[in-house]
Amino acid sequence: MAMKLDKVVPFGRSLDEYRHMFTLTENDLEREILGVGDGPASFNAEMRRLGNRVISVDPLYAFNGDDIERQFNVVVDDVISQVKAAPDDWIWKYHRSPEHLRENRVKVLTNFLSDYETGRLEGRYVVGELPMLVFEDDRFDLALCSHFLFLYSDHYSYDFHLASVCEMLRVAREVRIFPLLTLMHEQSPHLEPLIVDLESRGHSVSVQGVDYELQRGGDKMLRICKAA
Repeated sequence: MAMKLDKVVPFGRSLDEYRHMFTLTENDLEREILGVGDGPASFNAEMRRLGNRVISVDPLYAFNGDDIERQFNVVVDDVISQVKAAPDDWIWKYHRSPEHLRENRVKVLTNFLSDYETGRLEGRYVVGELPMLVFEDDRFDLALCSHFLFLYSDHYSYDFHLASVCEMLRVAREVRIFPLLTLMHEQSPHLEPLIVDLESRGHSVSVQGVDYELQRGGDKMLRICKAA
């Protein structure tokens, strides 16, 4: 099903946020990385400037930069207003305030757009979506999924989550997912059964604390290393 841009909140995260959300080391950054559902993150662009290569995959990349920027401008103030209306739901540590969050999201989008058209031509921004990826088996060392799986547990079933994680494990030797909360700031009901399912298939699975928290309680990631 084709994505409808007017239903999307095109918020992205920076390289520094990815470092914190996924506890990425310098060695990690030199690995072959797939960003799943990256949206308008500046992670890819910033990594490119460092001489590292990331491939990002998202249905959003069917749209041009002007359309993505236009949709961002349509939704950003409403999203920040919702954040301000629920002050107890957020931790202002990395982002110092709702206004600072907005500034960061604008900066990320600007960095993304400066790289987007070149990145599309270079094959770094690929149109696609879970639970089926176009890449060959074991193409990547590490697959990262930010703010999609678990977050939208009310919209996507357990079977979708399981199929999506298995697909990421098909194309990458390790998978990291952040956050583990739903949009309602509760642990996803899919998390525990997914861990059991993956461990039964021989994969190594752990929940790890990270040095990043915006949603209150959202300071953990799921790390899965593929069975040998």
